[in-house]
Amino acid sequence: MSQANPSPPLSHTLPDVIDLLVGIEPGDPLDSIRRHRLEARTHAQESYRALFAPTAPAPGTVTLAERLAVAAFVAGLHQQAGAAAFYAAALVAQDAGAGLAQAIAAEVSRGAAQGPYGHYPAGPLSRENTDGPAYAVGEAQRTVLGARLSAGLAHAHLLTFHPRDASPEALQALLDAGWSATDIVILSQLVAFLSFQIRVVVGLRVLAAHPAPATPSSTPHTAEAQP
Repeated sequence: MSQANPSPPLSHTLPDVIDLLVGIEPGDPLDSIRRHRLEARTHAQESYRALFAPTAPAPGTVTLAERLAVAAFVAGLHQQAGAAAFYAAALVAQDAGAGLAQAIAAEVSRGAAQGPYGHYPAGPLSRENTDGPAYAVGEAQRTVLGARLSAGLAHAHLLTFHPRDASPEALQALLDAGWSATDIVILSQLVAFLSFQIRVVVGLRVLAAHPAPATPSSTPHTAEAQP
């Protein structure tokens, strides 16, 4: 199984991205495992394609650079350096320049947390309320990212670490920054998909590091004929 850094493909012939991030090659034991769940494997790849290589005309106005920037940010928040580098490299390849990718990396460091944080409505669950750091893009990076993407990152951070604190006011901040209702749905889908994709990648890496022991082949036992 190869661990080489994958180049981020955004062409019409997209290799399976989860395989790339894990380092799965045809014939590997993990390849066989994923082939047994072919429908799940296909749906995961199609979800990636829908978000990062959508068929025209794509709904909303979320650009590919914005999608990749959010993906690199969320992957970084999940402390998945390989996935963050994958999406950051794709961001640079989209003529976004290294400046945008560097700004995202800086914001990952600023937004690092553990979570989840937040407060439930008054009731039995309130005992689980947990305070945590609020996040907003720093002024130095806001100049590079712009008001719209800065608001998108703040919302992605909210969904990642403060899902209990989602509110109409948080959605209004996105609308005020130029995100349409459709764009907000896409932003939420991006955050949810990255969380799913990263969990799958981490799980497969654990399987790769701790493969199941081979089951010894059993020899059929034939009872002796009784006289």
